Amino acid sequence: MAVDMKGRVLAVCLGLGIILLTTSWTTNTAIAQTIVVDASPSHVVNTFSPVRSLGAAIDRLKTGTPDHLLTNPLLKEILNAGWQTVTYRQNTELMVEAWHWNPHGTWSDPEKQQGYFVGAAEPSEEMIRHSWAAPLPHRGFSRGDGNGWSRLTDGDLKSYWKSNPYLTKAFTGEDDSLHPQWVMIDLGSKVPVNAIRIAWAEPYAKHYLVQFWTGELEPFYDGTTKGSWQTFPLGTVTEGKGGIATQKLVSWMIPVRYLRIWMTESSNTCDSHGSADKRNCVGYAINELYVGALSADGQFNDYITHFPSRDQTVTWPSSVDPWHAASDIDESRGDQVGFDFFFTSGVTRGLPTMVPIAMLYSTPEDAANEIAYLYKRRYPISWIEMGEEADGQHMLPEDYGALYLQFAAAIHRLVPEAKLGGPSFEGTLEDVEVWPDVAGKVSWLGRFLDYLRAHGRLNDFTFFSFEHYPYQDKPTYSWADLYSEPEYVRHIVQVWKDNGLPPDIPFFMTEGNIGGGAGVSTVKGALWLADYVGSMMTAGAGATYYFHYMPSPGRWGGAYPLLLIDENYNVKGYPPQYMASQVITKEWAQPVDAPHKVFKASSEVTDDAGTVLVTAYAVERPDGRWSVMLVNRDQYNDHAVKVVFNGGIPGRHRHFSGPVDRITFGSNEYQWHPEGERGHADPDGPPAKSKISGGPDTSYSLPMASVTVLRGSLGEQ
Repeated sequence: MAVDMKGRVLAVCLGLGIILLTTSWTTNTAIAQTIVVDASPSHVVNTFSPVRSLGAAIDRLKTGTPDHLLTNPLLKEILNAGWQTVTYRQNTELMVEAWHWNPHGTWSDPEKQQGYFVGAAEPSEEMIRHSWAAPLPHRGFSRGDGNGWSRLTDGDLKSYWKSNPYLTKAFTGEDDSLHPQWVMIDLGSKVPVNAIRIAWAEPYAKHYLVQFWTGELEPFYDGTTKGSWQTFPLGTVTEGKGGIATQKLVSWMIPVRYLRIWMTESSNTCDSHGSADKRNCVGYAINELYVGALSADGQFNDYITHFPSRDQTVTWPSSVDPWHAASDIDESRGDQVGFDFFFTSGVTRGLPTMVPIAMLYSTPEDAANEIAYLYKRRYPISWIEMGEEADGQHMLPEDYGALYLQFAAAIHRLVPEAKLGGPSFEGTLEDVEVWPDVAGKVSWLGRFLDYLRAHGRLNDFTFFSFEHYPYQDKPTYSWADLYSEPEYVRHIVQVWKDNGLPPDIPFFMTEGNIGGGAGVSTVKGALWLADYVGSMMTAGAGATYYFHYMPSPGRWGGAYPLLLIDENYNVKGYPPQYMASQVITKEWAQPVDAPHKVFKASSEVTDDAGTVLVTAYAVERPDGRWSVMLVNRDQYNDHAVKVVFNGGIPGRHRHFSGPVDRITFGSNEYQWHPEGERGHADPDGPPAKSKISGGPDTSYSLPMASVTVLRGSLGEQ
């Protein structure tokens, strides 16, 4: 159970100090294996400041919780984990919602309190303590976060999906055919079809193609490049008239699961909101979709399930119109945390913060006003992330690029110095690929960068961001899965570089954790976290941000909580990732705003199959000492290692010399005792600390399933 942290540390030091200094922390050199640090001054692989590079992510919080989580004494406990800078996540875009970052602002249709809302840029005496969002009424997604459903198959001929007006010529300056809009239908399994019926709303498509997917896998992610979209023999429409259009697609039956309507020319007629705003009169809109078989006598047999819930037939759109009304705002879906409360609560430590703008479902004016507001408040801002997980919402890179340029221009008109970037790829271990363009290129990042270059605007892109959840789709994982993490990081970073990420543009992992079954019962999540942070900083990241930073009341069985708290927000335990966070941020790194130089380290501690069991991450700290973080991923065995620093001169090496700090956290310091839903850990930390006399013959014991930091000065060669 939780007790005072300082008291526990003091008790351990007083009670065990003599033993730690004299016994099992060193071992016989004959059985020690070697860790080699490439410490040549010319071989620095990264330089970072922990205060600006080792951070945490704060997402949308459950309604009613921010007032407890962002105030002491709980906030003090959260901050004591050691993470420094913060990135503010933008969850409303994942929910397909319009975000009201400022409850005060103006509507494009003020009389009816509807249309396109723009938050006020001018601060007032009233603090923005909470911010809410509005589910979009013209949504076309029947999947994704939240509980929204698609208007394309909801059975209501009065509702409709509509595409984003900011992707039309009126706003991009480019022909609409360069930004095709589309909707996709998943019938659930292959079904013989020969016809489609589209109940068009206004504006409708004058020119469109109806296509089917040829691959066996889904058209996104794994199956993106393992199939192609083929137009039905009778699926080309060049003079669409709108209304309810029944289109025979083929004179026989074709078994298909996925269909796509690819729209390239709009009628530019006005939707149900009228002609006063040109945004109502561009793009495409559909009331309802039907797919099935057309008999010889003209009878249409529909295979679509029409229902206003997620029980409907699944659809995805290319984009969604951010039009909404005040009545759509739903405070029960979570608090995006008001900016004034966020910045004055103390959670940012007063450090420059990465903030987001809503871009996929917002307007350039609203985003620009948000950034102007923050600057007028004089809140320290580091970077501005443009939108949230566009790839996960299947937005094509050219569409994201078109929005990016419009929003960047609007922001820079008000705040010229703002540093913009993105696209906050959702957690992925492989390249993000999309349907091939006319040149056959499938790289999402590569095509986005091409779009910026073609428009002479690459200077508006100052950083690249992505998320990292290696096991987010697995309910659990084995210890062997831990071995893959360093290669996962190395591989994905190399992928971004191969896709053309300019070497002078920093990259940030802005939200991530292990995912899967990394709860409180074992130290697996702690070992993964140390391995991940060490790997990512060695790979050259500008910053990495831990998630979930904010604990959930009573949610002890959830994945990777930072703290265990009860329904009254009292701390009841310190899970493994809390302890690992302290080892990383306070022991491995020196918690100061000064450069840390990262060097590669290799390990010869392997099993019979050649799997590396102990990984190593080395930094030269601003205090002049060297710090090596060692992760023993062997669940059952201790290992002894010698640490050698190779300075680049053959035959001449250096070693730790004099007193060496040794800090360890692992399965010896944390044991979980299940008691139904109210289990507890005993011991529950803290990390064990000792001092060792370093030298060329010293070996260091690494307990099984542990993270160990060795920190000291080097002797002469």
